[in-house]
Order: sequence, then structure tokens, then C-alpha cells
Amino acid sequence: MNQVSDILALAQQAQSQNVDAVLATVVRTEGSAYRRPGAMMLICADGRSVGMVSGGCLERHLIQRAFWLTRNGACMQVYQTGSADDRKVSQQNNADPLQALFLDAPSASDISVDHSDIETSVDSNKSVNKMGLEDYAELEDEFDTDSMNFGLGCHGSVHVLFERLSAALTLLDTITQVRQSQQSLGVATLLKATPLESRNSNSSVKSDLACGTRFIIPAADVATTTNSDNSNALSDLAEPITEQLQATVTTLSQQSGAKGRWQHVYSEDEHYCYEWLVQYLLPPIHLIICGAGNDAMPLVQLAKMLDWRVSVIDSRAHYATRARFMAADLVQVVPLEDTQILNELSQNAAVALMSHSLTQDRARLKTLLTQPKLAWRYLGQLGPSYRTERLLTEIAQALDIPKILQAGIKQLHYPIGYKLGGDGPEALALGIIAQISAVMYQQTSMIDSTATVNTLSETV
Repeated sequence: MNQVSDILALAQQAQSQNVDAVLATVVRTEGSAYRRPGAMMLICADGRSVGMVSGGCLERHLIQRAFWLTRNGACMQVYQTGSADDRKVSQQNNADPLQALFLDAPSASDISVDHSDIETSVDSNKSVNKMGLEDYAELEDEFDTDSMNFGLGCHGSVHVLFERLSAALTLLDTITQVRQSQQSLGVATLLKATPLESRNSNSSVKSDLACGTRFIIPAADVATTTNSDNSNALSDLAEPITEQLQATVTTLSQQSGAKGRWQHVYSEDEHYCYEWLVQYLLPPIHLIICGAGNDAMPLVQLAKMLDWRVSVIDSRAHYATRARFMAADLVQVVPLEDTQILNELSQNAAVALMSHSLTQDRARLKTLLTQPKLAWRYLGQLGPSYRTERLLTEIAQALDIPKILQAGIKQLHYPIGYKLGGDGPEALALGIIAQISAVMYQQTSMIDSTATVNTLSETV
């Protein structure tokens, strides 16, 4: 959920300032696409915007059309990223150039008719909306340019859901809850409701569910509440649909890694076929840095750029200060004998031991390796292999049951990080972040330490 913290912050500001906004969310991709389902962009009526739904090729057009597209409620658009040659073929086949850009989009003539709706959509920001109308007036001319075809040669399509901030609060509030509670939750978003009779005739029964309707779904019987007025009770759905969405969330929660935690689900009731995007929202990666030396500073900065949660602890009060680590979420002096705080912090976290102190590293390493159930998901020790092996030998000799270390040693990464080249704290931070990310997202084997690790684990 990169850039999510910026989106949440801007959404909160927009609410407090009574500024309307539109949330654009990628809900489906086909072929080559820069972002995946769940990527978001928030567009405010006063011109501010954060987030990305592409590599920069779609954002300008989304900003220009976001408020017009949502004047009657949430809607979904499909953006094509074919080449200019693809568009020429489309024109030769008498295909509508507008449909080559947006599926189910209104025509350029419709846009000119509805200028008054756009002008009055946000009373407090009329000047901003009037500026946007100039872009709409030129829209038909822009369709004749290759740039409007997003001729990137990617041969993909990006489906984007547009909704006003008031309707998107269910999702944003749920993301905030996940980040604060560190507990995962499922969210089901309705993308389309298609009448079952549409193949032959128009359905006379109107669906109660509109595009953008959301349901919050806990996995593994986790209790949850949302503060949004738009939150819907899952029990309002037909029982088969409810069971299907809950089963999907449970399945997503059991998948390995933290990528691809989304799935498109199709369900039916008596009159409609529904298409849902089911997401399993995970809290940000929590990085604990044990050691507040100078080389920890770029590691904190890089982790925060990735929107990770970062805690810095050290037993030395003159190192663990807020002035040295302004970007960190937590900076705390933790005595070596206080094992409870370290054990609590390390729950489902990535831990980097880099104090440059044998005493500190030995104490922290012993605490983490002797947990009854290893709570951390990544553990790395800074320093050459022989230094870490010396620490492990000393810890094993001090234990009554040295074999308790075996499980932890097999998962210990030392020397910490990937060797990517370069020199200095910044290069070290890059290698550490790369290794932690690969492990947390399960993109590589966790056995990347030296061959002596297994030998040592067998002897202790």
C-alpha cells in the first residue's frame, strides 16, 4: 500500500477543510500495467492530489475528469495503453475513438451539455471547477491526438473506480483501522451489477447495490467495526453471496507472502450477476532496528519511503534520541535486561541487529532466538560471519538447552542484507531493505546465509 499514508493524510485534511475530493482506485488490470489492483490516487477539488494509478501517463487525465465522472455517483472507467499503430487499426475498422479510450464512457457531445453540473458540483471551489471546464471543452480535440491514446506500447488496460470522498470513507477508514490495530481485514467492493435478463431484455428489477458498495469482512473470526456512515452490513446480502465473500477473504489470508492479496469474485442472486474486488488489507511492514548508530539513519529513511513502520531501540540513551531519528515511528531506550519490550515489538516484524556492540547484539540475539515460538518474520545480524558465529557459540554455551537455538539460527540472516555493491551506510541500507522485502513478500528462499549456518545449528 505504497503512498497510502499520504492519501490518508490528505483525505483527513480535505474533510476538515470541507474540500470535496475523488478517490481513484485501480480495480483490475489486463496485460502490462504499472500498478496493481488496490493502487489509489486522491484528487481534491482545490488542485491537490497524491498517489499514482500508473507510471504517470494516466494521472493528468484522471485529474481533469474525476469530478465530472462522479457527478452522478461512483463509476468505473477502462484506460487502454496500446500503441499508436493499434489506434490507427481501430480507426480503419470504424471503431469509436472514444471507446478505444474509455469503455462505457459518454461521448464528447455529452460532456459539453453537462458543464453546468460540473460548475456547481463543489460550491466552495467554483473557480477550480471552471478551470477544469476549459479542459472538457477541448476534450474532443484531444481525442484526435496520439497522446490521448496513451500510446505507450504496453498493450494493457487499467480499470479505475472513481468515487467521491464521502463514498470512499468506508475503505479509507478501514485502511486506517488496519494500520492502527496492526490487524488485517478484508474488503469487498462491488464493481458491476449486470441484470441476468440483459441478454434478451431489460430487467425491470433495480439492484439495491450500486457500483462502489463495500462490505468489511473479518478473517478468522476477527471482530471489527468501522466509523464510516457508508459502512454496510454484510448480512444484508443473500447468504450464498455472503459465504462466498467470506470464504474468499479467508483464502486470501492464508496465502503466502503479502503480494497479490486480492481476487475478483462473481456471484449471483435471483436477478443480477455481481462482480466484486475482494482485498485482504495488511498492515505495513514493521522494521525494528536494534542499534541507534549513524548507519541506522539511512535505513530509517529508506524504510519510511516504502511506508514501513519503523522502531529504533538502543540501551544507550545518548544514541536513542528523537532528534537523531525524526522520521521513525518509535525511538526508545530499552535496557538489555528488558526482554519483554523486545519480544512484544518483534511480533510479525523484521528485526535488524546493528548496534556495533558485542554486549548488545549478544543480549538481543539471545532474546530473539530463544522465544518459545519465533514471533519475528525476519532477523538479520550485522557484521562478518565469524563475529555472528562467535556470538551464537557464546549464547549456546550459556544455555542449559542449546538446541533451542536451532530453529532461529536456520532463519537468521548473516551477514545482514544483500551484497548489491557500493560502499557506506546508504549502500548497506539498500541491501538490508532489499533482503527484508524479499523475505517478507516471499520472493526468495530464506536460506541465504553461509553454509556454516546449518553446521552450527546441528552442533548447538
